Amino acid sequence: MNSEQEISSVQNVQAPVPSPNQSGMMPSLPPVDANRGAPHNQGGVSPLMPPSLEGDIEPPPHPPDGTPLPNVWIYEGEAYDLTEFIAKHPGGQFFIGRTKNRDITTIVNIFHPNPERVKKVLQKYSLGKPGRPEDIHPKYNAPAFLFKEHFDGWRDTPKYDFRNPEQLLNKIKTRVYSPEFKQKVERMDFLFNVISICLFLIYFVVQGLYLEARQYMPIYLFVPLIAMLRIALAGVGHYLIHRPQVGLNKVFANIFDINYVPLALVVTDGHTLLHHPFTQTDVDIKKNVFTFMLELPRFYRVPVHTFHKIGHVVTGMFARIIELCILAFKAGVKDMYGSWQLGFPHFLGSFGIHLLLLIELVIFCLYGQFWAWLAQFFLTLWISTFMIVASHDFEAEEPPRDPMASPQWETQDWAVMQIKNSYDLTMVGNKYIDCFLSAGLAPHRVHHVLPQQKSGFANIISEDIVREESEKFGVEWATPQNFFFDRLPALIKHYLAVPSRLAKEKELGLLKEHFHPQALETTLDYIVKGWAGIGSI
Repeated sequence: MNSEQEISSVQNVQAPVPSPNQSGMMPSLPPVDANRGAPHNQGGVSPLMPPSLEGDIEPPPHPPDGTPLPNVWIYEGEAYDLTEFIAKHPGGQFFIGRTKNRDITTIVNIFHPNPERVKKVLQKYSLGKPGRPEDIHPKYNAPAFLFKEHFDGWRDTPKYDFRNPEQLLNKIKTRVYSPEFKQKVERMDFLFNVISICLFLIYFVVQGLYLEARQYMPIYLFVPLIAMLRIALAGVGHYLIHRPQVGLNKVFANIFDINYVPLALVVTDGHTLLHHPFTQTDVDIKKNVFTFMLELPRFYRVPVHTFHKIGHVVTGMFARIIELCILAFKAGVKDMYGSWQLGFPHFLGSFGIHLLLLIELVIFCLYGQFWAWLAQFFLTLWISTFMIVASHDFEAEEPPRDPMASPQWETQDWAVMQIKNSYDLTMVGNKYIDCFLSAGLAPHRVHHVLPQQKSGFANIISEDIVREESEKFGVEWATPQNFFFDRLPALIKHYLAVPSRLAKEKELGLLKEHFHPQALETTLDYIVKGWAGIGSI
């Protein structure tokens, strides 16, 4: 078998069929350390964590002089150099290049039908030695503020044990990768694609009608309709960043940014490679994407964050994209994307979608319709902002624990953890409509268990399988949460109504919270950063 055949075979194998036991349950688990803290939604427990280094809680620091880390990827504790595999990866170069200096064990096991076949492919790139702390970037090449204060990638990355054939994920894979069900999934993916294309065309028609034939599209219809279309198309982008980053998908995945909130060039990493594998753990940076907003005095947050995001539309995102281009050049394009030719479509798509958003603003201004643009911008921005954090209990307080405490080894079932720590969202009550109106968060639990599926419709038809297998593990399938009535009030209270951190630390009253010199400085800095492209997720 040549290398191309070997790589291609990773995509076309069937999932391993686990040997069933009588109860369908995992073997007995060790008791949970009650002092460790736990994910929130349904009383889940913290996942397996690596042991601390002998005689030292903190791993040795990385070279302070900026010396590059070695070309190492860690899989099941062993070190690999996948540099030559970047351009060959059938799922796209991005996912290999971006996971350099990380433990990819969980990622491989949840995104591939047969991880054992993948492991055989990786063997040719083995360095023949175990991974060491110096092989892992302490902050995963992500902004440090997204992690807890003492976070370290080596120590704090959960290490789930996927070797047990009786785990829930294997039970589900056996059924969803059956030939008959795969055909159903392909049909639903095709239908999802067709509807997505239609929505994209309608998106332009709605704006054209408002600008040229307002008698057919008054502002009170235009604003909510275009907001719904932006959110729906962002949901399309949400699924596109989960697909193999190959061909034109590198360009089209950037439609994720059409709701003004994310930057897909960044989010494809943080969402797909950090949030999904490690939900509700210290690695899950999605928990903290909006915490910087909490630095602002409470009554400044809505207007200041809105102006901050307008800055993103006008200049900020372009500055950020250019910065990422420079970063790719400095870090080595080959090490990130395999080559400039393979990486260019990512940047083309990102620049294109943000140019579209800016052109829309300019056209509305030329038509004298800035306030209509601002109304739809405001509605889209804030619904999308709250929607991003609505499907998990990120606003809930974690039980106190010593951040420097040595982690405990705990054998947890990864798929069970995903179900216990995710919400399904409802908007109007129909799953297929809600799939778009919620930006892909309606079938959220299935999406977390099967993040490799290419569409929300595939998630929806897979729900019966996931629920049936989960019941055998004693996992409660909780009622979906309505975004507007169940989740939005709690999110508004957490993100908009609480005092700023400065006010809490200095015990400031309401007036001083808003007019303290440090608060005014923070507010001005927040505005400027938006126009400079800082603060994008």
